[in-house]
Amino acid sequence: MQVHRKRMRVSATLLTIALAATACGGGSDDGDGGDTEGKAGGTFSLYIGEPENPLIPSNTSETEGGQVVDALFTGLVEYDSETTELAMTGVAESVESEDSQNWTIKLNEGWTFHDGTPVTSDSFIKAWNFASNSTNAQGGSYFFANIQGYDELQAAEGAAAPAATELSGLKKVSDTEFTVALKDPFRQYPITLGYTAFSPLPESFFAGKPAQDAFGKKPIGNGPFKADGDFQAGKGFTVSRYEEYAGTKAKADAVEFRVYTEVNTAYTDVQAGNLDFSDVPPDAISTYQDEFGDRAIDRETSTFQYLGFPTYDPRFKDKKVRQAFSMAIDRKAISEAIFNGTRAPAYSAISPVVDGHREDACKFCEYKPDEAKKLLEESGFDTSKPVDLWFNAGAGHDEWVQAVGNNLRDNLGITYKLQGGLMFAEYLPKGDAKGFTGPFRLGWQMDYPSPQNYLEPLYSTKALPPNGSNSAFYSNPAFDDLVAEGNKAENNEDAVKKYQEAEDVLLEDMPIMPMFFSRGSYVHSDKISNVKVDAFSNIVLEDVTVNQ
Repeated sequence: MQVHRKRMRVSATLLTIALAATACGGGSDDGDGGDTEGKAGGTFSLYIGEPENPLIPSNTSETEGGQVVDALFTGLVEYDSETTELAMTGVAESVESEDSQNWTIKLNEGWTFHDGTPVTSDSFIKAWNFASNSTNAQGGSYFFANIQGYDELQAAEGAAAPAATELSGLKKVSDTEFTVALKDPFRQYPITLGYTAFSPLPESFFAGKPAQDAFGKKPIGNGPFKADGDFQAGKGFTVSRYEEYAGTKAKADAVEFRVYTEVNTAYTDVQAGNLDFSDVPPDAISTYQDEFGDRAIDRETSTFQYLGFPTYDPRFKDKKVRQAFSMAIDRKAISEAIFNGTRAPAYSAISPVVDGHREDACKFCEYKPDEAKKLLEESGFDTSKPVDLWFNAGAGHDEWVQAVGNNLRDNLGITYKLQGGLMFAEYLPKGDAKGFTGPFRLGWQMDYPSPQNYLEPLYSTKALPPNGSNSAFYSNPAFDDLVAEGNKAENNEDAVKKYQEAEDVLLEDMPIMPMFFSRGSYVHSDKISNVKVDAFSNIVLEDVTVNQ
């Protein structure tokens, strides 16, 4: 289905009114789906890949761990699973500001962690301070960079510790209220707060490193499900319904997260009735709907696939090389041949599911092999040396990355070598350590529904690893400045204009090659019903009914 982001109001005052009007008091047990009596029960299973890191929200920045963390934690705000609009069904009663820079956050009462302790302002303040402190090396640290005092929590080069341990922009007013002072106005700040990095943490987390190590295996969250045991690498674990959950309670008794190294194996297990939910691998795209009928799910998602360039590698420093590579790739032909049309060729870096998308933003994404060859010759690129093409193993990327390699070979005279031996949990650290020696496959699934989220976390100087997801190690002050201007804009229209100008700079420099915008393809067994997938490509676990 078509998913659109609700347009922001034109002033901070009106934004405050909108948030208050949609507040739901943290959810209710009333109504269909909330009353579990007579409907609850049963256990179902789903496929995930191996999470990259221990399951700490501020260090879980990839999809495999993200689905698990979403089950265990509820943030300040949430997003409607159908429309992706901001929903005040989380811990926050209100998020208000008169100037878009100084925000007051009030919490609903009654929220508790799985250990029975209350969720308070300190639960957020301490969690955000921990995430921001560079000595903790949290992958989601970047998301707090716009709060006053963040820079003082970043240790200087050669220093053992940062100058401060707490964000000066966070102030506790009471157990149910705190304030956030940003460095600059940011109109879309409330939208960001549903991302997992902003989740609360219980007091027990801060008891020391052993407690945090244990927490990473068996998180203590405040979400609809609680962990029953430690997460086992290569296997997974089971989570069960949290009966004291302050929001709408889950229908199923429990969910089994099962780790697979190959999505094809998971899909086969659903076919055989040994697994209840899985993504569809590329080689089943043309047949899964006929085979599964109404148990097949297809929807537009926020997922963006791209090939990044290691801009730290001398071979790829010249943007002419990057532009030439991009124009040599026939995205449409690859999509039709391999994905049966379920991947739309990407001519933009901003997904169609959010405001600001333009269908023709990327002129160097047009298939122009003759121009590409001429441009590569101008760059002096050495075509006698093979080019490594990187992708993570077990997720069905082999065929399309090879098709890209064939395009480069046929149109540019480049030989290539596929580098697809690393599982995702190994692959991401390889990139963060500047280990990629050629174009590398990555995908981006929005953290929150804003065009800013497709730009700043991926390509800004502030988002260089380990603080963010700028795996291309791209840095351009002009890009950074335009994104910052978009963040400060007084209304959504002006913000989108600046974000698009930043995108223009990005797509001229081409640190990445946009490849596809994805539709999500999923299947489930006849054991479960009421199965929905949101625009973040996550199954809405709490809504699933186990047929008994």
